[in-house]
Amino acid sequence: MDVLIKGRNIPVTEALERYATEKVKRVARFFDEGRSDSRADVELIHERNRAISEPEVAEATLFINGSVLKASEASEDMYASIDRMSDKLERQVKRYRGRQIDRWQGQLKNTPDAPNDVAQPFVVEGEEELEARIVRTKQFQMKPMSEEEAVLQLELLDHDFYVFTSADTGEINVVYRRRDGNYGLIEPAR
Repeated sequence: MDVLIKGRNIPVTEALERYATEKVKRVARFFDEGRSDSRADVELIHERNRAISEPEVAEATLFINGSVLKASEASEDMYASIDRMSDKLERQVKRYRGRQIDRWQGQLKNTPDAPNDVAQPFVVEGEEELEARIVRTKQFQMKPMSEEEAVLQLELLDHDFYVFTSADTGEINVVYRRRDGNYGLIEPAR
């Protein structure tokens, strides 16, 4: 697996680069590198804002056969951030890999000459399987509004994001609160 380490507002020392590379490459044991096209981009960030209590951020983006997995963690120490980010990335790869195996076994079970004894997916003892599911559904009216009005609604509801119809384009957009306290806007590509 190719690993690219970048630094923002922090010099990436050889020791830091070696440590981050080693931690991220651990996830490669969950997939066949010979048959998988994989690479990882790691960004180590030092937030300069003094109001942020955990200024050392480690972000990883893992590209495996066209799928993208992301993990980001922050702490007061860059090495601790890398450890936490690596653990999170490993959990995501296990979940991704488990779903791949489930999907493959489902296809295998539906074939007429499928063997009765199907190999079981890789399971790590001591870890609970976290299965995400939809537990609540909401419906609401989406009246057209400006980005500023959507941010106001976001603040009034005290949510992390707000979905709305743009008054300018009539398309569905999303405003969200960024970690630095500012806001982001997601709109469809034209």
